[in-house]
Amino acid sequence: MKAWQCGESTNIDDLELSFQPAPEGDVVIRVVAAAVNFSDILMVRDEYQIKPPRPFIPGQEVAGTVISAPADSGFAVDDRVATKVNWGGFAETVSVPANMPIRIPDALPFATAAALPVSYTTAMVGLTECTTLVPGDWVLVHAASGAVGLAAVEIATALGARVIATASSVKKRALAAAHGADITVDYTAEGWAKEVKQTTGGGAQVVFDPVGGDIGEQSLRAIARDGTLLVVGFAAGRIPKFPGHLLLLKRAAAKGVYWNHDEDPQMMARVTTRIMDMLSKGQLNPEVRTYEGLAALPTALADLGERRSIGKLVLDLEAEKCLNP
Repeated sequence: MKAWQCGESTNIDDLELSFQPAPEGDVVIRVVAAAVNFSDILMVRDEYQIKPPRPFIPGQEVAGTVISAPADSGFAVDDRVATKVNWGGFAETVSVPANMPIRIPDALPFATAAALPVSYTTAMVGLTECTTLVPGDWVLVHAASGAVGLAAVEIATALGARVIATASSVKKRALAAAHGADITVDYTAEGWAKEVKQTTGGGAQVVFDPVGGDIGEQSLRAIARDGTLLVVGFAAGRIPKFPGHLLLLKRAAAKGVYWNHDEDPQMMARVTTRIMDMLSKGQLNPEVRTYEGLAALPTALADLGERRSIGKLVLDLEAEKCLNP
C-alpha cells in the first residue's frame, strides 16, 4: 500500500510517500478519507503525548470500508466506518482494534465522516463528560473556526447553551456564527476577555480551549464564578500556566479533556451514541475541506500549521483514483 512515513527526522517536510506493507489483524479498513489534525504535526515533531516508535505512519482519523474483521468483532466486509487511529492513518489501509470504529450511515459522505472520530468526540467528551451544561449557560469556544472548535460550537448549541466563539479573522468568525455561535469575538484584540465578561454579565460558565498559551491564561479573566475551563490542547505551542489566585477567587476549575478507547469504553459508547443522535437530527454539520489524494498531505499540513485553514482538512483518496485511474 501507499503510505506516508515519518523517519527519525522531526521535520514535517521530511515525510516520505512510499510503498509499505499493508497491515493485518484486527479490523482492517480500506481508507477512503483521511483527516488531518494538529496533533499529527505534534506527533511528527515528537511533541505529542503519544510517541510512536520510529519510523511510523502518521495520521489519526479515517473513514472507509471494512476489508476484513474477526468473526466476533461485530463488523463485516464492506461495512462503512469511521475511526480514530493511534497512528497509521495516512495510508491506503489501516488496522484498528474492534472497539474503535464507528458505523456510519450510507448517506454520510466519507469525507464528512472522517471529521467525527477525533474532533467531534473530543468536543462531546469535553462538553458532556467533563462538565455539565445547563441550557442557557454561556460557553466560550476558542479557535472556533477550527475542526474541534466548530464541533464544540455545534454541540454546545445543540445542548441549549449560548455560545461565544473566538477567532482571528472576520471570515473565521462568520463561519462560527453560521454553525450556531450567538456572539463572536476577536481574541487577538486587546481586551477580549473583558468584552466576554461584559457580554455574558459576569463570565462564561464553560470555556473550551484548544489553544493554550496566553489565550488559556487570559481565559480565567473571562470565566464565571464556579466556571470550568476545559483544557483541550495547545495549538499556540505553549502549555498555559494558570494563575492560581484566579481559580481560587472564582472557585473555578481547570479540567483536562482526555479520552481513550481502552480506558473509557462506557464513556466512548455514550459519546458515540450522542454524536450519531445529533447527526441524525441535523444538529451537526462538519465543515470539511477536501484535498485530492494522499499526495496532497504536505499541502494540507502546511495549511493547518500556518493557520490558513478553516474546519476539517481531509484527504480524499477516491479523488486520487479518479485522477490516476
